[in-house]
Amino acid sequence: MSRTPLRFATGLAAAVLLAGAGQALAQTPQAPTNAEARAAIVRTDPLSRSVFWAGEAQANPADPVAGVNLAQALREMGRHEQAASAAQEVLLSQPDNVEAMLEVGRAHIARGQAFYGIAALERARDLGPRDWRPLSLLGVAYQQVDRKDDARAAWNAALILSPDNPAVLANVAMTYLTAGDPASAEVLLRRAAAQPGATLQVRQNLAMVLGLQGKTAEAEQILRRDLPPEVARKNLDWIREQNGGDRASVGGRTWDSLQ
Repeated sequence: MSRTPLRFATGLAAAVLLAGAGQALAQTPQAPTNAEARAAIVRTDPLSRSVFWAGEAQANPADPVAGVNLAQALREMGRHEQAASAAQEVLLSQPDNVEAMLEVGRAHIARGQAFYGIAALERARDLGPRDWRPLSLLGVAYQQVDRKDDARAAWNAALILSPDNPAVLANVAMTYLTAGDPASAEVLLRRAAAQPGATLQVRQNLAMVLGLQGKTAEAEQILRRDLPPEVARKNLDWIREQNGGDRASVGGRTWDSLQ
C-alpha cells in the first residue's frame, strides 16, 4: 500500500462490490435509516454491516457514525486498508473525532503497519486524557514498531485509568510471552480472565500460555468450554506440537503472529 491514505471512495467501492446487493447501494443514493434499524444492524455479521454502513455513508458522506461503523466492519472482514481509509475520511470533516482516530489506529495495527496509526492514536490520547482506549492501542502500536519502553508506559497509564482492565492486561501479558517468559504472562492472563469484561480472546490466550508450559489439562478445559469441539481439538493439537518441539522458540515468535 502507498503511504498516502486511500480515498474513501476506494474503500467504499471495495465494500459494496463485496456483495451483489452492495452494487445497488453504489448506484442509488439512499435515505438514512432510522435509529431502530441502526441498532439492529449491530447484531449482524461484518459483511452485512459493511453493506449497510456503506449505504448510510453514501446517503450522507458527512455522517461520522456511518463512517466509523463502516471502518469497523471492514476491519473485521480483514479489509484493513479500506478500513483505515474509511476512518480517515471521517477525520477530513471531523478532525477531532476520537472514534475515527481509534479506528485508524486499529486498522493500521491489524495490517501490521502500526507506524501509520500512531499519530492518530496519540491525538486521540491527547483529546481524551481520561480514556484508556487510546493508551491501550498505543501500547500495541509501540510494541509493533519496537518501542517497548513506550509501550509499557502507555499500558501502565491505561491501567491507572482502568485498573485490572482485561484487554490491557492481556496485551502486557503477550509481551512477556514473546520475550520468552510464559510464567509472568500466565499471572497477568489469569488476572485478566478473572475480570467481568474478559473476552473469549483473553481466555484463549490464557489457554495457550498454560499449554505452552505443559499445563495441558487446564488449557483443554478452557478450550473445550469456549470453542466448538473441532476448533478446540485443532488448538490442542497445535499446543501439543509446540510442546513436542523447542519450547524456547516460542519467545522468538513475532508479536503479530501471537496476536
